[in-house]
Amino acid sequence: MELVNEPKTKRGLETLDKISKAAEELFSEKGYYDTGITDIVMKAGIAQGTFYIYFNDKKSVFVYLINKLGKELKDSIRFNTKVSKDRYDEEYMGIKTFLNFVGEHIGLFKIVWQAQFVDMELFKEYYESFSKGYVKGIIKAQTKGEMTDIDPVILSYCLIGIANFTALKSIEFDGKSSNYDEVVEEVMKFIRNGAFKNKES
Repeated sequence: MELVNEPKTKRGLETLDKISKAAEELFSEKGYYDTGITDIVMKAGIAQGTFYIYFNDKKSVFVYLINKLGKELKDSIRFNTKVSKDRYDEEYMGIKTFLNFVGEHIGLFKIVWQAQFVDMELFKEYYESFSKGYVKGIIKAQTKGEMTDIDPVILSYCLIGIANFTALKSIEFDGKSSNYDEVVEEVMKFIRNGAFKNKES
């Protein structure tokens, strides 16, 4: 069976959305192992039999949710960076978009990081897919002389890590904000200048 039985009607899409939102909230609040299908259907306001029209089991909806959130995040970043004038501007808008997305999907970290204990390959694939997209942009920018000559894969994970932990501090720890401009400016200051002053030889 496929991961999800994609609905063909508007009503079906609305039901799938209810299941997805309920699962996102519950996996975030209670965790994967403490959430049951009964919890999801009660939260979504649907019959238990309706759940099985769309998903085979709890893991199917978990994997679907991670893939869905990942795609929505990538689409949002792609849309907001398409008019960037250079790689620096693209990085700025990408980080800002990421922070705003996490602010709207506060459970993203908890859900994705739970995948380590549910399906390590899923967790690995989630970040590898982001790295692959990053690497293409990094190589292009390096070719243009916009970025330094650092291994693009290593650099991609450094940048992903910066964005992830900045969002963790600014949103998960400090609480959601309506404006992350100052945070993004500080991050870009680090990316542009580094953490150390030039040392004399």
